[in-house]
Amino acid sequence: MSAEDSGWEVDPDDEWGVAVVATVGRQLRLRRESVGMSAAEFGEALGYGEDLIYKIEGGKRIPRPEYLDKADKVLRADGLISAMKEDVAKVRYPKRERALGELEARAVEMQLYEPFTIHGLLQTAEYARSLFLMRRPVYSQDAVERYVTGRVARSVVFERDPAPELSFVLEESSLRRPLGGRDVLRRQLEHLLNVAELRNVELQMMPLEQAEHVGLAGSIEVLKSEDGSAFGRSPVVAGGRWMTARRQLRVLELRYGILRTQALTPGETTQAIQRLWGELS
Repeated sequence: MSAEDSGWEVDPDDEWGVAVVATVGRQLRLRRESVGMSAAEFGEALGYGEDLIYKIEGGKRIPRPEYLDKADKVLRADGLISAMKEDVAKVRYPKRERALGELEARAVEMQLYEPFTIHGLLQTAEYARSLFLMRRPVYSQDAVERYVTGRVARSVVFERDPAPELSFVLEESSLRRPLGGRDVLRRQLEHLLNVAELRNVELQMMPLEQAEHVGLAGSIEVLKSEDGSAFGRSPVVAGGRWMTARRQLRVLELRYGILRTQALTPGETTQAIQRLWGELS
């Protein structure tokens, strides 16, 4: 099995991730040396190449869960190595996706608008993969899969109990543009129809024929926590950085509120998505 199949690249800009991977690698090396196994012998026992062993122990690759399970068994670690999977699972997601997931996990209400594509929380894996494959400069295949995995993992927000209130405004152009191909879009629309059935989710489509549109300046994200705190972001406010100042948040909430009045109702949106899905069948 090749190294590319047995781990993920480490993002050098993710300081926390680099530290975690380095610690895991060091613990693996110390455990291996304590039982008197060479890297070559350890690799043969695991079914991986010696080069991969050195990369993981040197903090250059993020080990997959199955690697840690095999290492735990070979080194007779009684679950100590397997227990590292929890921290490693977080590191495998890119820093940006991980940070977003942490904010979303605390939110009890979200107001989300994306003008160019379907919002990340609503994306299927294959739709997300199509987007990342289109990026320029080109992402490595390893990076693409890490971003896709991280983005899809954020959809756990739909399974939370108690469920947060989620409001999305989607552009009709995004629901028509066949990014990744017609089949990818058709399955993406099916996913949206399933999500629209959730009682805590409201999807509203901004029709192409709408004469007034307050969201042309860019995306809007407002996340509110149970303790009353809130975070907001838009490319035209505070340089696109996350902000907590009430004055700036009021601007975003005002724009989002108007945006919802200009878009179709949730019921009309479901009917519109059903029609678009039918055109692709």
